[in-house]
Amino acid sequence: MTKILVVEDIPLNMEFLLEILKLQGFDVDGAKDGEEAIQKAEKGIYDLIIMDIALPGIDGFEAFKIIKSMPSYKIVPVIALTAYAMTGDRERILKAGFDAYASKPLDVPAFLKILEKYKGKV
Repeated sequence: MTKILVVEDIPLNMEFLLEILKLQGFDVDGAKDGEEAIQKAEKGIYDLIIMDIALPGIDGFEAFKIIKSMPSYKIVPVIALTAYAMTGDRERILKAGFDAYASKPLDVPAFLKILEKYKGKV
């Protein structure tokens, strides 16, 4: 079963994402900010990370860099989930190394399509 770490600072958004992912058969865990995401990544292994970009303290870009520098996370895909949806934001985020991009408010069918390629991977 694919184990996913969701990094999201807004409790309602976190609850919504965890529920969607559980209904799709994913094993999920949550982190409320970049610092907690880094700590959880150090303690466990996730198959996929969904990372909000605008986080308090360590933002999603910095948390992404730190996590991807860990040997066990070099090839783990990270999906950016963000309200940054202006012209050029998607390209900037993908250029930073994220594997995929989903904008808020979340388009659930489009998000599920992104997740399909990760389902069932160990």
